[in-house]
Amino acid sequence: MTSRLRLLPEVLLAAAVLASLAASAAFFQRTGYLPQPFVFDTNDTFMDWFNTAYWANNPGAYDVWRTIYPPLSFVFLDTFSLPGCYLQSPFHARDCDWLGRATIYAFYFLNIVLVWLSLRRIDRATAPMRTIALGLGLPLLFTLERGNLILAGFACFILAHGPLLRPGWGRALAAAATINFKPYLLLPVLAHAVKREWRPLEIAGIATILLYLVTLALVGSGTPGEIASNTANWVVFQSGQVWNEINYSTSYAPLMLVQKAPIPLLQFVPSETVDTIILAASTVIRSTQGIALVALLAAWLQPGAVSRERIAALLLGAYLVTQSPGGYTQVFLIFLVFLEPWRRPGPIVALTCAYLLCLVGDISLSTILELSTNSWLSGRPVEPEFGLTIGHFVRPAVIALLVWALALDTIAQSARAHRTHRPTLGLAPA
Repeated sequence: MTSRLRLLPEVLLAAAVLASLAASAAFFQRTGYLPQPFVFDTNDTFMDWFNTAYWANNPGAYDVWRTIYPPLSFVFLDTFSLPGCYLQSPFHARDCDWLGRATIYAFYFLNIVLVWLSLRRIDRATAPMRTIALGLGLPLLFTLERGNLILAGFACFILAHGPLLRPGWGRALAAAATINFKPYLLLPVLAHAVKREWRPLEIAGIATILLYLVTLALVGSGTPGEIASNTANWVVFQSGQVWNEINYSTSYAPLMLVQKAPIPLLQFVPSETVDTIILAASTVIRSTQGIALVALLAAWLQPGAVSRERIAALLLGAYLVTQSPGGYTQVFLIFLVFLEPWRRPGPIVALTCAYLLCLVGDISLSTILELSTNSWLSGRPVEPEFGLTIGHFVRPAVIALLVWALALDTIAQSARAHRTHRPTLGLAPA
């Protein structure tokens, strides 16, 4: 009986995720399009996959399209696409390339299987609830609808940071793939450095460089100079895309640019309120960065006090609070948090936050834009409405709270370890 009561909170949280999924499905059935924060252009489902696959099958990815993706993305998409479908446009390819669509669905289901196997190995009792939340929650479903390459990168991430593979070249190659798909995933790998696990870090570094060089040779472009130049161009471009950034953000950073953005947000919110929001947002970002840094220093002094996965979550969480590489990146953080046990206040708060981030859909506060367009998913004309939602303000706060909860628990566990273990100051393994 006691064991069942222990599981009750997670059962209820997983049920809430399923209820939100059902509500979003009902919304789609009624309107013909998915609610916010799903893809703003209802006719551009799988946009990230087929737009990128077009350039995997045609020259000019780095000098014409100015992509910032490392070459692995184009090698991968060239392998899992039908070249004859990319003679016209990405829109044509989406309907033509059955292999690409099948690969998207296959990796989605593969991710769910890998999540299940990983969480089951950690704790059989909580694995069903956590798998339901992550597999059917907003971050992974958003990734699916976008057709983002995180679908492939997440499978590698699970193998690199979960319990399915033993330390060695298998983990290292999986970590190398994650970094070559999404370079910011170098941060979780740096948890090895905090733990002073130099050998795994060295192997992962070698594997990352080798994989990059092989894919660079296969693609024939994507040098560090090209990626750096395109990244600078991308930053300038994104500065004018504030609305898209706010729509599903992990950070308050895009919200802080709203005053300079040519969007009608200020018509709905008084300027004094905006100033207060920006000040509060800045405070949340800076304070969360600070507490995460203190926690990482505490873990450095007592590397045996917390797990590598905890340190990886702190590194990744601090980055997601600082800037938003996209709402789908939450899948990586949520997976790391779901490896935590449901005990002690810090992990319990963090796990609750992870479940809340999996809730599907959003609650509208006001409508800013009304369109008359088509929906690829429903195959019929639709009139979507988009605007300010509760999630625009709440999600970044939930991620910040998650980081605070893990950071404070890390500091507490490290302080407790000082009673029996002297602090480790050198670089030698503890």
